[in-house]
Amino acid sequence: MPSPSHKIVKALKTEDRRIFVATGITGNVRVEWAMARWNQASPVNWSKSEYLMWLDQFSPLGFLVAEARNVAVEEFLKNGFEWLVFIDHDTIIPPTFLITVNNRIIKERVPVWSGLYFTKSVPSEPLVFRGPGGGYFADWKMGDKVWVDGLPMGCTVIHHSILRAVWDESEEYLFNGIKMRRVFETPVKMWEDPKTRIWQTITGTEDLHWCKKVVDNDIFTKAGWPQYAKKPHPFLVDTNVFCKHIDPAGNIYPANGEEKFFERGRSKSSKNSCS
Repeated sequence: MPSPSHKIVKALKTEDRRIFVATGITGNVRVEWAMARWNQASPVNWSKSEYLMWLDQFSPLGFLVAEARNVAVEEFLKNGFEWLVFIDHDTIIPPTFLITVNNRIIKERVPVWSGLYFTKSVPSEPLVFRGPGGGYFADWKMGDKVWVDGLPMGCTVIHHSILRAVWDESEEYLFNGIKMRRVFETPVKMWEDPKTRIWQTITGTEDLHWCKKVVDNDIFTKAGWPQYAKKPHPFLVDTNVFCKHIDPAGNIYPANGEEKFFERGRSKSSKNSCS
């Protein structure tokens, strides 16, 4: 008698593609960054023995910042992940960062949010912004959830629907032979004023420019988050996720305790931090 046939049925989807971690690097990272990145406390039902395998790290090497982010976004969307997590190579995340990410996904589902960190300068200033051209926003206390219209990308979580909507509206271009779209771009513009004959220059960073693009192009509505489109400050900075900024020499910022200004009891309590 012929032997019975056997058929192997392979699952179409072998893993939950929930979180995609992207880090643009220059080739070297500080050991402090590596320890913080790879010694995260794991949320419940995240296997500690396997999460390094399925929670892949995507690290574009040697790109400009905006291009590194664009490469990551393309890979993220192509592979069907739900949330993109940017962890920059100079941002030291707290040990419970992944637990906070998991809890926010389950309980709050905020489409774009970041942790708190300060500039690599002395004195250090918090990267928390409301309104262009006015410096950092200071009316908050450590532990607050601060709603802003501009945030940095060094420790940031973004839902795929937001990035897909921006991707669909962004022009395609080539960089070092790689085809990508201008989801992120570093704004640089120069022109001569025809009346004064004076040259004008506009420069900025890719993170704040991206936030402005999301608001100006009504991306929240297009991506299915209309309640955020109505908010004057639609992005969240969670100051409980307090990160440190580190330079190649190992100097950690804020270096002189600038964060103490934002501790409760140092001045009047904020009334607008969660608005």
